[in-house]
Amino acid sequence: MKIAVFSTKTYDQDYFEKYAEDYNFKFSFFETYLNKETANLSIGFEAVCIFVNDTVDRETIKRLSENGVKLIALRCAGFNNVDVEAAKEYDIKVVRVPAYSPPAVAEHAMALILTLNRKTHKAYNRVREGNFSLKNLIGFNLSGKTIGVIGTGQIGAAFCQVIKGFGCKVIAFDISKSDELKDSGVEYLPLDDVFKQSDVLSLHCPLNTHTRHMVNKESIALMKTGVMIINTSRGALINTVDVIEGLSNEKIGYLGIDVYEQEENLFFEDLSESIIQDDLILRLNGFPNVLITSHQAYFTKEAMEQITTTTLENIKAFENHLKLNNEVK
Repeated sequence: MKIAVFSTKTYDQDYFEKYAEDYNFKFSFFETYLNKETANLSIGFEAVCIFVNDTVDRETIKRLSENGVKLIALRCAGFNNVDVEAAKEYDIKVVRVPAYSPPAVAEHAMALILTLNRKTHKAYNRVREGNFSLKNLIGFNLSGKTIGVIGTGQIGAAFCQVIKGFGCKVIAFDISKSDELKDSGVEYLPLDDVFKQSDVLSLHCPLNTHTRHMVNKESIALMKTGVMIINTSRGALINTVDVIEGLSNEKIGYLGIDVYEQEENLFFEDLSESIIQDDLILRLNGFPNVLITSHQAYFTKEAMEQITTTTLENIKAFENHLKLNNEVK
């Protein structure tokens, strides 16, 4: 089976080549994103393998179908970048990796919290320059603080367990409540109450019509002054313009994001010698209380292994006409 892998970095190719020995697949790796302009690269392939910043809209799917593609294999959990209904119309199956090392993302969210709070990134740079002053490095005790978690799926649940180890009170919102988390002391509340009561708010929910821009001017107004907002889920959960306003008027005290709603034009690329045209990301980078990482929360050895092997098994199941356990319907 011939598979075109888009948005490929060296580490993606390394892991696929390492684990593909037991599979009769022929991979071709493309650095470019998949979209309607690049869909012709799929000519001659039965499947395409994509990542978070590929744009697989109706027009792209139409072109994939014309090229003979029968499978879209996402090597990620989110599928908001794929027009699933169009894929059904063109009889193209869509599979994903529903979970890959939830602790990886949960631990990165924790790293953002601790770094923002205790300013270790600033202290590191100071000491390297011979500056041992503690001025403006003061933080706060996490112990005893109220942590709001929006979304308690596998990643959100892992984050709850991590943050509870710091002696925090954990409140949460999800349309599906976990009895296990409730038994561990997590308190489920209405969404507005989570916004109102949280000292730290961590987002772990999928992006859909109900969650898009859930952090906006109205929800920020409900939050405590000085709230810390952490997003390791999907960039468009946050209305960036409204968050910038919240940072400017000091309603938001800290912002840590590993995702950004316009990240497809930025993340995973070395733009250090380029003039970045995104005014919003430049504005965010100008705040001393904002920490941005470039979609690396998932990026651990364990997660990469699970992403690769699950993707290969998804493709194998399709090739052998078996039940697609990870099909997006």
